Amino acid sequence: MDTEVCKTFAPLRNVISNSDKGVTYQFTDDVDFKDHCTNGNCVDDTDKVNARCLHIFDEFFKDKSTFEKDPKGNIYIVQYILIWLSYVLSLIESNEAGNRSSFYNKYINEGDKYNNNNIDYIVGYNGYKDLIDKNNYILSMDMSIISKLYDAFSTLCDIYIEFDTNDSNCEKSSEKVNQFVETYKKIIIDHNIGEDIRYFYVLINLLTDYDNLKKKCEKFPSTPDIKKIISEATSSSIASKLIPILLILVAIPIFLGIAYKVNNKEFKNIIFIYYFHYIYANINKENVCFLTFYISIRYLDFGNDFKNKN
Repeated sequence: MDTEVCKTFAPLRNVISNSDKGVTYQFTDDVDFKDHCTNGNCVDDTDKVNARCLHIFDEFFKDKSTFEKDPKGNIYIVQYILIWLSYVLSLIESNEAGNRSSFYNKYINEGDKYNNNNIDYIVGYNGYKDLIDKNNYILSMDMSIISKLYDAFSTLCDIYIEFDTNDSNCEKSSEKVNQFVETYKKIIIDHNIGEDIRYFYVLINLLTDYDNLKKKCEKFPSTPDIKKIISEATSSSIASKLIPILLILVAIPIFLGIAYKVNNKEFKNIIFIYYFHYIYANINKENVCFLTFYISIRYLDFGNDFKNKN
């Protein structure tokens, strides 16, 4: 990403504004986007969002020369488009038309303008829809992380544009740089980034674009260390994750002891069902599978030992 990419994104970013009343959106002028509206007329806000989305795809991917000019062959720009798309759709009043999956089905999956594009100059892609589908996980991200990703991207673009002016200096941009770094850290800490590799795709690209900016100004803070942040964020939660597992492991011999002492088959089943409901409620599914397997093996060993002794 560079200043030109951020300037190309400007018409989309200008739709969204922050005020004392919160984050809002407003479509002020559709002149540049009417070619992407049905019969030159965008009926509602989602039509206007779609027109702007198609516009930005054309700006970056319409042909090979366009692709090599602004994004400089960097296909990951699609991620930033989808972050913007997800974020602006979330601002539209909650209804079926504003839903991300509904938008995808109506405009992208079924729309000719996302499918009838000749972008064979990018190996493995035939149209805009292919670019979107490759990064479709962004459209299913929780909105709490989308809002932070958009803030990070938008702040980074502000810095690029600000730093490109004649009177630019490191000191002037330092506040927004610190804002970007803090937002970046918050994304990692708040959203269990270490547990979902897909988040890394976006974070690494943001980090790369920040590092490219930092080359222009060595006074900018060092790049946040993802591994270190994840380590610090997760170390405090290890104990809380281990406690229920340890309790379950301690409860295993207790359960087996009760099963051995009690002859009533129905009562044994009640204990067994209650116990596994407790397991399911306290740990994630992967650990349930592991512990179910572990308990089953131990229970079989217990039964075999009991038979051998008797």
